[in-house]
Amino acid sequence: MNLAGKHRKIVCVLLVIILILPFINISYADGKFDVRAKSAILLDFNSGEIIYEKNHHDKLPPASITKIMTLILTMESLEQGKIKLDDEVTISSNASGMGGSQVYLEEGETQTVENLIKALCIRSANDASVALAEHIAGSEELFVNMMNKKAKELGMNNTSFMNSTGLPNESHYTTAFDISIMSKELMKYPKVHEWLTTYMMDIKVGKKKDVTQSMVNTNRLIKDYQGANGIKTGSTNEAGYCLSASAKRGNLQLICVVLGSETSKIRFEESKKLFDYGFANYDSYLIGKKGDILGKISVHKGNKPYIEAILEKDAYILIPKGSSNKVEKEIVLPEYKDAPIDKGEQIGELILKINGKDADKIKIISKEAVEKASFIDMFRKMFRSLLNNE
Repeated sequence: MNLAGKHRKIVCVLLVIILILPFINISYADGKFDVRAKSAILLDFNSGEIIYEKNHHDKLPPASITKIMTLILTMESLEQGKIKLDDEVTISSNASGMGGSQVYLEEGETQTVENLIKALCIRSANDASVALAEHIAGSEELFVNMMNKKAKELGMNNTSFMNSTGLPNESHYTTAFDISIMSKELMKYPKVHEWLTTYMMDIKVGKKKDVTQSMVNTNRLIKDYQGANGIKTGSTNEAGYCLSASAKRGNLQLICVVLGSETSKIRFEESKKLFDYGFANYDSYLIGKKGDILGKISVHKGNKPYIEAILEKDAYILIPKGSSNKVEKEIVLPEYKDAPIDKGEQIGELILKINGKDADKIKIISKEAVEKASFIDMFRKMFRSLLNNE
């Protein structure tokens, strides 16, 4: 949105120095060490700032990391009320016939959506993934269309999904960068953290529920790495050993993606190495919280005289430890806004800068809706104005 062009005057432009410490340029890990993988990326969850990358735009098979998108659409459907955790899903022959990693669901048995999510998150079960896809969209084919549509919406421009599981297909590919985008999107759902961080649990399967499947999380970092809170492993002969992982310590949450390692051990070792580098060298500073009021804007021709301008989301900035360069914030708001105004409508932006260069932009939105004033509202306003003048 071109704020300057939309409004005749900008009246709230504040430049506030948050931190001023000795000037040191931000430097990243590129070239300082190598990662034993075909492709890798490490980035800050809050700002999206890339800390390390290796061939991060190369198109590669992602194996079961694909299921991150399956989970995103599942969480989205839950949030929208299209499905519920206690929905009973009847397992199709297509779902039960999936090869690879599975919990051996039987055709005709029923499982709750929540149990299928657990099987997907912990065991990386292909049969559970397909069952969820069919429950949400009606068929896996239609669900794959949803996956590709969502990928485009998120800006995953080098991704093509052909199934909901990640089973090999030459037209099924993505990149470490695109995986980091969908990993960030999934981690926005607090509920999913509960399942991603469950290390062990049992599930009853079969029509009679007479078989117990003991599931152990395929992501070893959940048990072995401090702060690990997800996300998804993957491996096939074509893809090698892959991992998209998340870890959080204090304000700093990092997303790490490693694709095409030669062994399972290597993918975890290299992910730990990337996380160790990130946590040792960077901090995340909170600039403002979601819902913080940053100003009041006059409303013209509305049933309310003004609206409060609030932050759409938490505002963080990534800073190298020990150097915390000069950090500034610039709040840009219009002098006034014409009614009607929707709740959550963008009315400005918070610009975060490091050493004078833009680092991030966060939307400033309307805290509430304002309707266009009726004739009676306008008359009352005029009457009150006349009284006040007296």
